[in-house]
Amino acid sequence: MIRLTDEQWERIRYHFPEEHISDGRPGRKPIPTRRVLEAVLWILNTGAQWHMLPQSHPNYKTVHRRFQTWCRDEILRRVLTDVANELRDKGALDEEECFIDATFVMAKGGGTEIGATKRGKGMKIMAIVDRHGLPLSVSTHAANHHEVRLVQLCFDFYMIEAKPENLIGDRAYDSDPLDEELRKDGIEMIAPHRSNRSKPPTQDRRRLSRYMRRWLVERFFAWIQWQRRILVRWEYHTQNFLGFVQLACLVILFRRF
Repeated sequence: MIRLTDEQWERIRYHFPEEHISDGRPGRKPIPTRRVLEAVLWILNTGAQWHMLPQSHPNYKTVHRRFQTWCRDEILRRVLTDVANELRDKGALDEEECFIDATFVMAKGGGTEIGATKRGKGMKIMAIVDRHGLPLSVSTHAANHHEVRLVQLCFDFYMIEAKPENLIGDRAYDSDPLDEELRKDGIEMIAPHRSNRSKPPTQDRRRLSRYMRRWLVERFFAWIQWQRRILVRWEYHTQNFLGFVQLACLVILFRRF
């Protein structure tokens, strides 16, 4: 998606501060927010450099500056949260059974929150999706952090009020302390045990049958990686890369309306 429909734009326009500037304000009027947002969506979809924006879009310096402002002020996060809650009210999101996983992204532009791994320097995109594969939480972290330690941070970016009843992950999330910590919030962690586990088993084999549907979170990562700007992190500032990830999630959620 590169162009917004009128219905999509009306649903999110009031989150952007530029839309609240009165017409009687002295000075030059800012470029319409919708045109700027569609230019950012073009960058997201093509993965092109900012200066390669077609002439049909506003000047790339204006687009880049406004995009950085939205990321810094968490405008895109609020837009994504509002759309996710609207979908939940319509019954399109189901948090009863959710899936968690991470994917590695190579970081070639340098910057903050980058970790060294065997695959090179990069970062992780952590995601929690519902039983339909729709995003409920997306966040970015340095790649040298273990995923078990990032689970609670994922809930800092959770979009809807209701927490998942069952959270399914792979063997990387086999951790008794994590299970206890999540259980205090009413969340049951379901993950197969590691092959080298020495402690007694704690997972119910019947409940582990839910693990067979973990492909839903893998499909989500495939969806967002159709947006070429997500494949490699070129942004120096982490908040700007997270902004692109949030926009990719917005594109997915818009398809449900």
